[in-house]
Amino acid sequence: MFKAIRNTYRLTKAGATLAWYGVGFVPDYVTLPAPLRILRADERESGAKRQARGERLAKAIRALGPTYIKLGQFLATRPDVVGPHLATALGSLRDRLPPFSVDKAHHEIEASFGKRWQDVFVEFGPPLAAASIAQVHKAAVRTPGGNTRAVAVKILRPDVERRFERDLESFYFAAHTAERFSPQMRRLRPVAAVDTLAQSVVLEMDLRLEAAAISEMADNIAKGGDVGFRVPRVDWERTSKRVLTLDWIDGIPLTNIEAIRAAGVDMEALGLTVIQSFLKHAIRDGFFHADMHQGNLFVDPRDGALIAVDFGIMGRLGPKEQRFLAEILYGFITRNYYRASEIHFEAGYVPANQSVAAFGQALRAIGEPIMGRPAEEISMARLLTQLFDNTEVFQMKMRPELLLLQKTMVVVEGVARSLDPKLNIWVAAEPVVREWLTSQLGPRAQIRDAVSNVNALASALRQAPDLIERGAKIVDALDPDKPRETSPRPSRWPIAVPLWLATGALVTIAAKLLFP
Repeated sequence: MFKAIRNTYRLTKAGATLAWYGVGFVPDYVTLPAPLRILRADERESGAKRQARGERLAKAIRALGPTYIKLGQFLATRPDVVGPHLATALGSLRDRLPPFSVDKAHHEIEASFGKRWQDVFVEFGPPLAAASIAQVHKAAVRTPGGNTRAVAVKILRPDVERRFERDLESFYFAAHTAERFSPQMRRLRPVAAVDTLAQSVVLEMDLRLEAAAISEMADNIAKGGDVGFRVPRVDWERTSKRVLTLDWIDGIPLTNIEAIRAAGVDMEALGLTVIQSFLKHAIRDGFFHADMHQGNLFVDPRDGALIAVDFGIMGRLGPKEQRFLAEILYGFITRNYYRASEIHFEAGYVPANQSVAAFGQALRAIGEPIMGRPAEEISMARLLTQLFDNTEVFQMKMRPELLLLQKTMVVVEGVARSLDPKLNIWVAAEPVVREWLTSQLGPRAQIRDAVSNVNALASALRQAPDLIERGAKIVDALDPDKPRETSPRPSRWPIAVPLWLATGALVTIAAKLLFP
């Protein structure tokens, strides 16, 4: 009871702050009690009024503090919850906050490594950027040769964990309440949405996990033989839960287009790299940078390579989602809408009681207006947005990772187009998608899968005697008439024979499947 009162009080304060800023954000279809109807969004507003409301919402969220900033950024990935216009406004929300002092940063370093900060870094500068969870400093370390090397040091805000834990408790309370009393909200799965937000925050609260994400992406880039895209190297010796140390990046931020152009960088090639790198990471690796705005991207003027930083928000796609994304995009590229529809059903995103043909018709209505348009008017992100708008009509179950992908694609497209306004998204995507489909579904992939199945079968046969032995022991243990005193062990042949027969039957079935 006390927890409910406490969370109601916190949420009421937050609602009062939103109301103070004149923000309405709850969609029309959600039932609200009379006192809270001030939070209702008016979808009949003109474009200018909607933009102004989005700006007010961003200000209100900044006033509410770090957790609400993260919530706002997360809701930018859920246009199905807050509506497309507010999602767009929230998409531009950046968590720039006042920095904490250098003395507090020194204290965090000393607490993390158990030594004076001067024994960790030979130089340590003032904060360069401060966000809701952490801030960044430029520092220097001593190399084995006696020289110094510049590094970037990211440090968590003091007591940030306690603040987020308190606010997330209130978010869960609100989500459970919404699902309990609003059938419309139940379809949007707000509790699952808060779960995703909480998981993301937990990952951001441990900078060792961000370091691991950078290391994993570096391995993926190396395995894929990618050129033109890099990530900074992790200094593991100076990395802990609350402190992350990376190589310093001497590059031009993508926010400074004029400087990039003045450095003689090929803008068209750089725009292509932005799009293709993101698609490779998402489709090929199932692991992508989910915050690829201009402030997190730099270009090396020496070779024109793209360098990404700030890996606090990462997206993952399972094998099913990777295949779904690749085949959906290829279906639109080749205008095979029926196949694109089938993929939705095979992935389980559209219930089986819906019509494959009718959904294919809906996809055609999305894809055909795009075909034949000028390159600068083609948007893969807009296509995915329209696709997800069909969720209610066809009772689709949307997965948070796909919404995060869609949100990231909106940002990536914007970055690429800022470098090359005439970039053709479909032309850029086609070779990446085709290469993945060929590697995963082509003849070589089928041979590879067959070999893998044969190896699995061989492994099962090697384990068969052990399985029989364990099965006999289990049968003995479950036999209520079996005496428990020490006695000569009876023969296990009566149980072994049927187990061998069962194994033989499995082998026969597997052979039929592998070699029909």
